[in-house]
Amino acid sequence: MSQVSSISRSSRVVVVGAGAVGCFYGGMLARHGIDVTLIARPEHVQAITTHGLYMNCQTFQAHVPMHATTELSAVAQADLVLLCVKSPDTEATGQALRPLLSPHTVVLNLQNGVDNAPTLQRLLPNPVFPAVVYVATAMEGPGQLKHNGRGELVIGEMHTPGALTAPEGQGPNAQRLLTEVAALFASAGVPCDVSPQVKDALWFKFLINCVVNAVSAIGQIEYGRMVQVPEVRTLLGQLTTEFLAVAEAEGVHFDRTDVDEKFEGLYRSMAGQRSSTAQDIARGKRTEIDHLNGLLTRLGVAHGIPTPTHQALYGLIKLLEYRQHDPAEPL
Repeated sequence: MSQVSSISRSSRVVVVGAGAVGCFYGGMLARHGIDVTLIARPEHVQAITTHGLYMNCQTFQAHVPMHATTELSAVAQADLVLLCVKSPDTEATGQALRPLLSPHTVVLNLQNGVDNAPTLQRLLPNPVFPAVVYVATAMEGPGQLKHNGRGELVIGEMHTPGALTAPEGQGPNAQRLLTEVAALFASAGVPCDVSPQVKDALWFKFLINCVVNAVSAIGQIEYGRMVQVPEVRTLLGQLTTEFLAVAEAEGVHFDRTDVDEKFEGLYRSMAGQRSSTAQDIARGKRTEIDHLNGLLTRLGVAHGIPTPTHQALYGLIKLLEYRQHDPAEPL
């Protein structure tokens, strides 16, 4: 491994938390000859080790061979880590990674929400960059990925108070690393833009998640079908209004007309997709709702801005989590 952070096609990539998102991006890189290791659940590791990752994508179907393990220690050999764990696991994962990572390993954060990359930057001295993920995927079985649409990334530099990031992850060095990461993904057929407005892009994805995820989860319904219900249309509008007020207070500005147009595009382009929150609820898994509508309501309280529709959805998702909760396990 180089003594200076550098990303190229000879880099070793490790995906931490290889669910649907991690498998898609890791699989795309591996399919184009990059050395990729997935850290995943045992049933996925066994299937991928035996047959490769089955990628049922819109433009191809293939079994893609790659390394897979359940052991977090695999990150010790990584040049680039794609961090894809669920938001509730961010802090614990960051603490576990810190003694394992090479000082020169670059961490790309592919999680939902706006608070995960800052959390990692405060925990890790490595270069940590946020990525805004635009992909519709799901796992259809052990080692079986279904790609429903899109796949592009937006990455950039984010400055966080109290960050531990070393100088090589800042300024010109950060821009060089980001350019190299973008080129690596582009070489694997994944559009990846480096943006100085990555914070705005993160907040726009946060907006999308806060508006549609919980509604899709409660209805267990696809985006295209849920917007056929007029009362749901009204609810989505109210959620958007509350969110934009909080975003404005946080210094993030969006044009409402542009927002509404982009939502309409989303409902068309991802009409058959259910949200990640819907998938989690359907499988009896923890959701990321504390880092989506939950975070939005907490920010609203901090700014004195009422967010009753977000609070209602937050409470309902927590109720669904509780209903399927094992009493022997902590919430």
